[in-house]
Amino acid sequence: MMAAIWAGIDAGKTHHHCVAIDESGRRLLSRRVANDEPALLELITDVLALGNEVTWGIDLADGGAALAITLLLHHDQPLRYISGRAIHRASESYRGEGKTDAKDAAVIADQVRIRRDLHPLHAGDDIVTDLKILTGRRMDLVADRTRTVNRLRAQLTGIFPSLERALDLTNKGPLTLLTGYQTPAAIRRLGTKRLETWLRNRKVLRADQLAETAVEAAERQHIGLPGEKLTAQMVQILAKEVVTLNQQVAELDKLIEARFRDHHHFDAITSMPGLGIILGAEFLAATGGDMAVFGTPDRLAGFGGVAPVPRDSGKISGNLRRPQRYNRRLQRVFYASALFSIRRSEESRRFYERKRAEGKRHTQAVLALARRRVNVLWALLRDGRCYELTPPAALAA
Repeated sequence: MMAAIWAGIDAGKTHHHCVAIDESGRRLLSRRVANDEPALLELITDVLALGNEVTWGIDLADGGAALAITLLLHHDQPLRYISGRAIHRASESYRGEGKTDAKDAAVIADQVRIRRDLHPLHAGDDIVTDLKILTGRRMDLVADRTRTVNRLRAQLTGIFPSLERALDLTNKGPLTLLTGYQTPAAIRRLGTKRLETWLRNRKVLRADQLAETAVEAAERQHIGLPGEKLTAQMVQILAKEVVTLNQQVAELDKLIEARFRDHHHFDAITSMPGLGIILGAEFLAATGGDMAVFGTPDRLAGFGGVAPVPRDSGKISGNLRRPQRYNRRLQRVFYASALFSIRRSEESRRFYERKRAEGKRHTQAVLALARRRVNVLWALLRDGRCYELTPPAALAA
């Protein structure tokens, strides 16, 4: 009679390493395979021939492991995900200090064999997959924009510090100004009226205020600084780059919204105060939208890093601390949406103020609010309904 088999895959970009073990932990197969469909199909066939029940484990959930994951799910194979950090920590309890792909694959297989809390991987929803791609690209663009703005500030400070202090370089108007004029002398020569006209022709809002601010800054600096001419060119180039990145982010936001609206949870998610289009789409990208995977709102909160974890020992009990292992992308969604809800929802603001009155710091109060909102969002998705304010009669009861 053929026994149960556990197979671990240490995934890589060009090659994977697979180790299959039996219930005693004995290695039945250890093989390096190319990240190529024929080679992976041959591996699946050979592993399935070892036993009548195979459970697979892998250390990546996307990227270079996407082909292997898709093939396994297409063949109805149970697949578990174990993070690289968990493998690293677990490997310390196995014999030998060396690190090889074969050892990592064996650790993955053995961890799948003995653990019952590993996250199962399922075939992805096409909409969620698209949102993962789109929101991931948006995060890259936003990070590029932040870096470019920081470089722009540094360059402008080197030749025109008073203007850098006066401008908000995250807005369109100041960026448009810097694409044309970067030095005090150039702005003084143009003057307030002509600069205002130049800005209005480029559809800048409140062009009169911006022109006046720029000329006032130019009047406070009459000396030219070393490298001014070349630095001004760098400022112009960087300002144009930020403008381009803003346009790309805006176009991507439209694509995200269009795709997000096709998801059946769109109305329920966006009905939550503070959860708009972008944060709602990132929530789906981080969780997959299937709450059954987590089982309870407590596990979702733990996955999102908004649930404190106990740190008790001996006579010490009730000692809570922030978790160290969680999905930082999902935590940002929960935290940012809680912040927005404080400004937009009277109920959230009252909860936040109550926590502050209890002596909690700002961050602690926001995290407490985020944790409470996880329960609400969970119930909305479970019941398939939209958020509604609790009637006053129910509050009084």
